[in-house]
Amino acid sequence: MPSEHYIGGFHAVLAALEDGRHKPFEVLLSDSRNDERSRRVRALAQSLSVAVRTVARSDLDLKAPGLRHQGVLALMPQVELAGEDVLLAPADEGRLFLALDGVQDPHNLGACLRTAEAAGVSAVIVPRDRAAGLTAVARKVAAGSAERVPVASVTNLSRTLAKLKDAGYWLTGLDGDGVETIYDVDLRGPVVLVMGAEGEGMRRLTRENCDRVVRIPMLGKVESLNVSAAAAVCLFEALRQRLGATRG
Repeated sequence: MPSEHYIGGFHAVLAALEDGRHKPFEVLLSDSRNDERSRRVRALAQSLSVAVRTVARSDLDLKAPGLRHQGVLALMPQVELAGEDVLLAPADEGRLFLALDGVQDPHNLGACLRTAEAAGVSAVIVPRDRAAGLTAVARKVAAGSAERVPVASVTNLSRTLAKLKDAGYWLTGLDGDGVETIYDVDLRGPVVLVMGAEGEGMRRLTRENCDRVVRIPMLGKVESLNVSAAAAVCLFEALRQRLGATRG
């Protein structure tokens, strides 16, 4: 496994500088940019004693092929994803986890992370194998949220969910054939929202661990939503209920 990697895009790089758990080794800026955002990145990096180099845009393309880097890259230390230890805090009323059962597309993972941060999720749970990792693409789509939301990589998702259930969490899975809708169930308190993979949904063992399986009501001819869109619907319904509880 490489000891370092690049992330790109202004949101991701600024997040790594401002409040990321690990600071960049250096920041690379395209010589074709001299706007407010690039100046902000340069000033912030220099204030943190992070080296800044100006390079040709073609150099950025070579270092991060296929990544829409917007003219900025940051060289980051390779850090392992969090383990199950981030899930061990007591199952109090404010804890909300998002579990992704084998999401393969890094764009979807990044979008889920961005929504998770906005909805106040405590951690995102992903299986270690056969799932998208925190690649440069996922981090860019996450727009900085990958630096702020813990991502717990677990060896066996169904076993982890069973432990959380025993610890007092309510496991709510999403599937198109759920009897109840996401709007019919109580999503306050310690909850794990479980989303399945693109096209396949939750695996059998994952589904069996859920206390309840719900669906998003759909009108028209659309059969299902993209996993990141579905996660947004469910997470913000949970947030709506939680805000109502705190205000009531």
